[in-house]
Amino acid sequence: MTNRHISYRSEVPPAWIDRNGHLNVGYFMVAFDEATTRFFELCGLDDAHRRQYAVATFTIESHATYERELLEGDPFVVTTQLLEWNDRKVHYYHEMNHESEGYLAATNELISLQVDTAERRSVRFADPILRNFDRLRPDGEHRPSRIGRVMGVDARRPG
Repeated sequence: MTNRHISYRSEVPPAWIDRNGHLNVGYFMVAFDEATTRFFELCGLDDAHRRQYAVATFTIESHATYERELLEGDPFVVTTQLLEWNDRKVHYYHEMNHESEGYLAATNELISLQVDTAERRSVRFADPILRNFDRLRPDGEHRPSRIGRVMGVDARRPG
């Protein structure tokens, strides 16, 4: 079993197009957020769980790359890979691909923290969620080369 899961599928609506004629950077994040919601549902972190345990997940770190543009009407699919976790944090990675042409459009690497919604402090994931993470455990699939990258500009390279 692979640990990559299709978490969101859509097409670029006209309202998401920016003045450059392609998918606006902010709407990449909207799509990735939808993918996160659906991936968390697969992990058991759905609305019922959130109400029962009075918890939420907060993104505490995010890194995006934009590889190739998407245009109005382009179909896309986001796959999500669970990378690692502990009892309070989960690290996961999204890839957005043009669905019919197959090219990589963007990536989003995130770390989320579980938070008690009343006290606004981090709390441990419930045992059923930790078991689901174990069930979705990476099966030896390679870690994507795009994770953990450090941002910077090579000052020696022109433009």
